Amino acid sequence: MNWDDLRFFLALSREGTLSGAGKALAVKHTTVARRISALEEKLGSRLFDRLPSGYAMTQVAENLYPHALSMEELVQAADREVFGMDTQLKGTLKLTASYDVFTRLITPKLSQFTDQYPGIDIELLSSATLADLAGRQADIALRLTPKPPEYLVGREVLPLRHGVYASSKYLQTKRVTEKLILWRAEREMPEWVSDHFSGARVVARTTEIMTMVDAVKNHMGLARMPCYVADAESSLRRIDVALAPSGWGVWVLSHVDLRSTARVRVCRDFLIDIIRQQRVLIEGLESNYY
Repeated sequence: MNWDDLRFFLALSREGTLSGAGKALAVKHTTVARRISALEEKLGSRLFDRLPSGYAMTQVAENLYPHALSMEELVQAADREVFGMDTQLKGTLKLTASYDVFTRLITPKLSQFTDQYPGIDIELLSSATLADLAGRQADIALRLTPKPPEYLVGREVLPLRHGVYASSKYLQTKRVTEKLILWRAEREMPEWVSDHFSGARVVARTTEIMTMVDAVKNHMGLARMPCYVADAESSLRRIDVALAPSGWGVWVLSHVDLRSTARVRVCRDFLIDIIRQQRVLIEGLESNYY
């Protein structure tokens, strides 16, 4: 029996529900259910009675519980010893994010981390995919996604907000019809265009956000963009139209096998903190409107 199995057992014992245990462990409730079922199969005994009000421990679980607590205390003692000695936090840490997330949200504040942990050698890997984490080519990923895959653990730090933007010069120009910059994959007019800019024509399509920003900065037309990117450009203005909220969020993720590594944990906590500090920018709470 390993500690990882017992973590799920303890969480469900304490919370009494799959959703509560999932929140405590920062995983999906389906992951908790799967891990508990696997543990019960391994032990050959039922650990929980499934009741309408939640999960109740069986006698087998009651017998196992104090042993699981003892193991938890040992793990926590080891964690305290490691985290109490920052000089032991050393080694390479590979951090992956898209170029825009790095430049707008992370690298302007990253010196705080490197100053605090000089023994950690940061590698910044610009990538827009999750394949690098699946292949263990990176330790932590910052991703904009509606739903990360189950083999990754982490949390959604903030919801991602969007606005429709254009350059000041474009907006001051007399126009018969609006011009649009869309994503290459948008072969039909998206909802925000149909709702607010019917009759507009597409002048360009892009495959990544910084090219879209540059097209808008150079007065080519309107685009729907994340607020954290567009609001950082002084020449752009947000147009006051209502948009359906995005289901995407800013996630800090790591592979399930790395979640307890000391340098991964301190960096993950640091990233969550600096992202929360930029809530106003990410959620577009102080956009410059036209």
